[in-house]
Amino acid sequence: MDRLKGKRALITGGSSGIGLQTARQFLAEGARVAITSNNQKTLDAARQELDPEVMAIISDASDVEAQKKLAKTVADSFGELDVLFVNAGIVDMRPIEQIDSAAFDRSFNINVKGPFFLVQALLPVFANPASIVLNGSVNAHIGMPNTTIYSASKAALISLIRTLSGELKSRGIRVNAVSPGPISTPLYSKLGFSEEQLKQVATSIQSQVPAGRFGKPSEIADAVVFFASDESAFTLGSELLVDGGMSNL
Repeated sequence: MDRLKGKRALITGGSSGIGLQTARQFLAEGARVAITSNNQKTLDAARQELDPEVMAIISDASDVEAQKKLAKTVADSFGELDVLFVNAGIVDMRPIEQIDSAAFDRSFNINVKGPFFLVQALLPVFANPASIVLNGSVNAHIGMPNTTIYSASKAALISLIRTLSGELKSRGIRVNAVSPGPISTPLYSKLGFSEEQLKQVATSIQSQVPAGRFGKPSEIADAVVFFASDESAFTLGSELLVDGGMSNL
């Protein structure tokens, strides 16, 4: 249980779902942890649940200037950073004819632009060696209707694991991605569906998963722990699909 002993880790979107569970497992593995959220209430609740020593930071994942402030806060508190898990993101599910420019920009700002500029801002802060883990999605690999901007944004994010790996390897920074399939998190309840619509969507999605169920946040967190640990020292530019076989259909 000491695979991350002494490591300093930042988890964006760490107040719920996959991010919160990953923070739990990072702490259990001996890491010092900082989490971010754009919601003070959920951030405070997460810190209370995890550990009072967890650094909880309000930060807007879509704001470029906020990424610079976040990097400075991490540098001031940790000195250097060993692990970054880019987890904050949104899902916007709707038919293409209902998508406007504002919706497109919001998805790409949160899912791609913010993460890109956070990595840039953290470059002087990363230790050598260090690990960056991006949270992708199976949707980047499948043609699920009504997920055009979400899938495109995640595909853009996943492309960064290869280009950034090539660019940052000389600094001792390896970049990998975990791409979940459908996971049981509060994410789906934030899509604006009624309870009945939500049940229909869940049933439809689950029917597409060969494993026959939604995944658990802990199953994604396990993969992130591997990429964050020294066990993955020879792994860079890789994407691990944890999707119950969904991408194989």
